[in-house]
Amino acid sequence: MARPGKTRYSRRMADTVRIWIETSHHAAFRCGGWAFVAQDGAAVTGMAGGDRNLTPERNRLAGLAQALKDARPGASVQLLSADPAIAALPRRIAGFATDPPALDLDLWAPIQVALAARPVTFAAAASQPRTPTAFAAAWAELARDKGKATGPFRSPIPRSNLAKAGV
Repeated sequence: MARPGKTRYSRRMADTVRIWIETSHHAAFRCGGWAFVAQDGAAVTGMAGGDRNLTPERNRLAGLAQALKDARPGASVQLLSADPAIAALPRRIAGFATDPPALDLDLWAPIQVALAARPVTFAAAASQPRTPTAFAAAWAELARDKGKATGPFRSPIPRSNLAKAGV
């Protein structure tokens, strides 16, 4: 039962959404893929995407922008990744006052808005078998290959597959 002055809705809004995000980039073909698994309470969702002719940074930013866009409004977010470049993004964003980005502004803008709208923490995650990190990494590789073959795409990860994410 809820305490006086507290509602179930307000307690739910304080919960943290955990997002495991990984990317894969093939330098020779300049194609990349990203995938994320998000856990919001008992609900687990995921999405993967890929494209041709992009840099590793643009690939990372595309996945991160999508993951933050799909996060529940008002919830705090914990981003977990084995990619050190993703973990370094808060430090990089803090340096924008002296060294603003010159490329990928179409992706940096929504990321900055999403980060300003909610508390977000970044943490390193080990890529061990049967973990959400390894699951997202495998889907990122599949997305990279599909992006190379077919061009830009975004697609939800099927629920039957998400059951194997290790969340």
